[in-house]
Amino acid sequence: MQSDLPPPTLVQDARGLSGLLADLATQTEIAVDTEADSFFNYKEKVCLIQVTVEDRDYLVDPLAGFDIAPLGEILADPAKEKIFHDGEYDVLIMKRSFGFRFVNLFDTRVAAAALGEAQPGLASVLKSRFGVELDKSMQRSNWSARPLSPKQVAYARLDTRFLIPLAREQKKELERAKRRRIVEGECRRLEQLVPADNAFEPDEFLRIQGARQLEGTAQRALRELFVLRDKLARESDLPPFKVIHNEVLVQLAQRAPASQRELDEMSGLSPRQARRFGNDLLQALARARELGPITRAPLLPSKDGTGELDDQEFELHERLKEWRREQAAKEGYDASLVLNRHVLLRLAKKKPRRMEDLEGIEGLLDWQVSELGPQLVSLIDRSLKEFQTLTPRSRRRGHFRS
Repeated sequence: MQSDLPPPTLVQDARGLSGLLADLATQTEIAVDTEADSFFNYKEKVCLIQVTVEDRDYLVDPLAGFDIAPLGEILADPAKEKIFHDGEYDVLIMKRSFGFRFVNLFDTRVAAAALGEAQPGLASVLKSRFGVELDKSMQRSNWSARPLSPKQVAYARLDTRFLIPLAREQKKELERAKRRRIVEGECRRLEQLVPADNAFEPDEFLRIQGARQLEGTAQRALRELFVLRDKLARESDLPPFKVIHNEVLVQLAQRAPASQRELDEMSGLSPRQARRFGNDLLQALARARELGPITRAPLLPSKDGTGELDDQEFELHERLKEWRREQAAKEGYDASLVLNRHVLLRLAKKKPRRMEDLEGIEGLLDWQVSELGPQLVSLIDRSLKEFQTLTPRSRRRGHFRS
């Protein structure tokens, strides 16, 4: 099937974009995907935008130096449905890079999950439904390199080629299963996503595996090395892991070499790295010795947000998570589609005990209020009453069930 496809149209200048926009003006269904270069550059950027309409595939090159802002008007047009597969990353990176808005989005991965498919990834879904075999070997290729290779072009166009017929099938199945509202709610959430601030944070060194097991002097060394690596990565326009791996940073912090000779003898550091970064590494380690040990590790926000919760809220959050898991198992679809993690946190913080209290929970959808609301307020009310009967000692995190 793939070998019979006509070649995609490469859009590399304003004239090519005008041709694409003229085609899109007549369409109501548009499949979209992106390729980025996060494995090759310090600051990731959109390197390719794939677009499919009817039987035509386009590859838009945003690195070619022309203005692609008019494409954003299409993505924000409510009369045109934009079809993605697992589109969260694509939405965020296009918002961050170009300031695009998204209206009327449909995500085929969300639909696959809502239909109970155990493997909702694109390759699995296309193989099971259409017998299409995707070659994923180009997934981590260097998309910022030009010219694109024939293999990259062949790979990229297939990411959108079958999304429109896939979405059409899924919508019929969702209607039969009465699950369309679930997908629509999640797609509206995707449209409203806001890119996070990606500013470098020195205290993030504590997220490196093994960092918290280091003693204070070594922790200080790791922090200084972590800051240095980010500087070197930014100057070289490389992702930090391609400058020095995390495990090597930890080894350097533990051993604290004080001379070039000691650096050269380290097994984890290549001779090239020792020569290229030797002076910088030794200076960072010397600076750590001058600053002295870290006596109290900095507090980092938890990635799942639960670090903001007090003990009672944390326990309520755990009970809500367990209820969500049971609900998802009963319905036969992913737990995140019952309630997403942000809503779980808001429920644990605000503790709504009546149906009318649910109206103030941001992100809670109408269908979730009507269908799940009674169970939620009952669980929260019951839990809070139980918490009141516990002794102060048993209220501490981890002791609610003891």
